[in-house]
Amino acid sequence: MKIFQREQRSLFGEILDWMLTPLLLLWPVSLALTWLVAQGLANKPFDRALEYNAHALAQLVTVAGDAVQFNLPQPASEILRADDSDIVYYQVIGPGGEFLSGERELPEPAADEVPLSGEVRLRDAEMRGIEIRVAYIWVRLPLPGTPMALVQVAETREKRSVLATEIIKGVMLPQFVILPLAVLLVWLALARGIQPLNQLEQRIRARKPDDLSPLDDRTVPLEVAPLVASVNDLLQRLSDSLATQKRFLADAAHQLKTPLAGLRMQADLAQREGTSTEELKRSLQQIGRSSIRATHTVNQLLALARAEGGGVAFARQPCDLARLTIEVVRDSVPRALDKHIDLGYDGAEPGTPGVALDGNPTLLKELVRNLLDNAINYTPSTAEKPGVVTARVLADTFGQVLLLQVEDSGPGVPEAERELVFQPFYRALGSEADGSGLGLPIVLEIARQHGAEVTLEDARPGQQPPGARFSVRFVARDVVAEG
Repeated sequence: MKIFQREQRSLFGEILDWMLTPLLLLWPVSLALTWLVAQGLANKPFDRALEYNAHALAQLVTVAGDAVQFNLPQPASEILRADDSDIVYYQVIGPGGEFLSGERELPEPAADEVPLSGEVRLRDAEMRGIEIRVAYIWVRLPLPGTPMALVQVAETREKRSVLATEIIKGVMLPQFVILPLAVLLVWLALARGIQPLNQLEQRIRARKPDDLSPLDDRTVPLEVAPLVASVNDLLQRLSDSLATQKRFLADAAHQLKTPLAGLRMQADLAQREGTSTEELKRSLQQIGRSSIRATHTVNQLLALARAEGGGVAFARQPCDLARLTIEVVRDSVPRALDKHIDLGYDGAEPGTPGVALDGNPTLLKELVRNLLDNAINYTPSTAEKPGVVTARVLADTFGQVLLLQVEDSGPGVPEAERELVFQPFYRALGSEADGSGLGLPIVLEIARQHGAEVTLEDARPGQQPPGARFSVRFVARDVVAEG
């Protein structure tokens, strides 16, 4: 049973439920136990009086010759009948079951009860439809065979009921006052205890949209401190993400500014009067190169945005990495030939065990394409001395790890700069080679989306030029399925 039912769970109501619901459920149990205890307390003094009367009447049983006699003095009879609230009965039964004195209809003890001389026993009984309390005792007689007579004293339960009711009133009436006060105090205590949360909510609501500073966790309860720490961690990551986006947008604007400015300048030159045919041709060629550069930069920006958004709706399917890599290598051959690059594939064949993984084929092709473009762009090459770029896909013996490698014969990357090359625009700002500087960040993001690791090392350590080898380590599809 819940006192407060809400569609949205309330911490205040939840705590109040768990505190008050058991209290209200146990209250009837408390009433029942109080009634039983009150009955026991009410019985004790009156039971002692009955026991005393039973002992007193037992002393009046005498033997004259062989006859059992019971003589109740008038004062004693008046004392028994002096109770204004209850009716008192007594009964004396001889050793042979003969009635000697008192109330004939008073019920006798159970037939299977074993008599024990001198011990007063108590029981509840009913006579003429009225509940009574009975005290009885067996009296051993000085006759042959030591027979025993039975003496019983009984009374109605009116005084007992009145006393039990008074006890219950004395106990329960304060509870009717204390229980509402307890509920009120619990309510106030919870309201007071939850106040720091309300203050925290007000501080958050009062913040400006661009305020990502950490929340002050010194004034919050100890139990809420981990939540505030998590929120602060989220705010820090969000702040870092926004800062990265701002830098990215600034760099993107800078990268687009140069080709767009060139386009505008060449267009202005082409429109001038007196421009010769040769100058117009050069302007148009420059416009073409600038537009290609701007288009490439925009395409890379879109590819990076698509890769970073892959975690939102990431469609996975079985992919043959060897087949995808070979397809991208074939598509890149014309561009490699234009730059006198010897581009080839040296690795596992499509369909080989261990070359499959669960991933997005479009993003995986984008990853391979950017690795190849990076190698082609930064590998020096001439017709007399062509550069070499090789792609390969390797699977270990057990098919647990799938490795994609792209290596070149270029100058390599100094060890101090190997982490920097994965930052957007890093190479574009420091190199004369074609490219936007977004290819490797795209590779890193797509690899992250696929749970892969990207490493960079020398292709030929100790040789000059050392070349560069990019390795992307995936988890093979059979391992993913088992996991």
